Amino acid sequence: MIDPLPATTGPAVDPALVEFAVDIAREAGELTLGYFRQPDLVVEGKDDGTPVTVADRGAERLLRERIGEAFPDDAIVGEEEADVAGTSGRTWILDPIDGTQSFIHGVPLFANLVALEDRHGPAVGVINVPGLDECVWAGRGRGCFVDGEPARVSDRTNLRGSCIVTSGVDYWPSASALDEFIGQGAVIRTWGDAYGYVLVATGRADAMVDPVVFRWDVAPMLTILPEAGGVFTDLSGAVTAEGGDALATNPALLDQILDLVGRR
Repeated sequence: MIDPLPATTGPAVDPALVEFAVDIAREAGELTLGYFRQPDLVVEGKDDGTPVTVADRGAERLLRERIGEAFPDDAIVGEEEADVAGTSGRTWILDPIDGTQSFIHGVPLFANLVALEDRHGPAVGVINVPGLDECVWAGRGRGCFVDGEPARVSDRTNLRGSCIVTSGVDYWPSASALDEFIGQGAVIRTWGDAYGYVLVATGRADAMVDPVVFRWDVAPMLTILPEAGGVFTDLSGAVTAEGGDALATNPALLDQILDLVGRR
């Protein structure tokens, strides 16, 4: 059995940092809601072919300004702007709108993501889903919460009857990979992007399988899932946000899912 290293080793994080991260994520959410379902929203294509809107850029600019004002020595990494170097040993990782396709299609499952890493590793993670008025956050050694109530992963021990979520079947390397889960009696649903991780962290889904991710898509999960009693790895079982793919689940299902995705 794979025994991934705990992602939240080190001293408990300052709760003021958690509160700050939640506050700025919610503020970014209010900004993005101002553009949501607006008929004149302009959608542009980036060099990598993914879409971007004024809401993405405006939310990241807001987040960077708030961090720069409060913690000018911290580094910042985000999806829409260049990295900012820091000297404090702390790095903020931002995704102003995770689920831009949902956003531009008027689906309220997009999220504002804020993560903080320090010298000890992952420290803070926030998933704010403004279209549903739902926010999940966690701080190292402080627990995981959904709108102020404790959040925990499910206790399911077998794939039969489990709910597996994913960002989209078009991301999967082959249809046979999906068939493996279905053959085990799992239910597959595409409540994807960051919202899939919200469902896992709160026990409403049993696992999130994400075949294609970037660091800013999943950096908050390195704190959120362990603090909710779960595990976050890439599809080889390594605890990282930079593996190019990702898995979030409860510990009992980890090996069963890694066996099916075939990357071990």
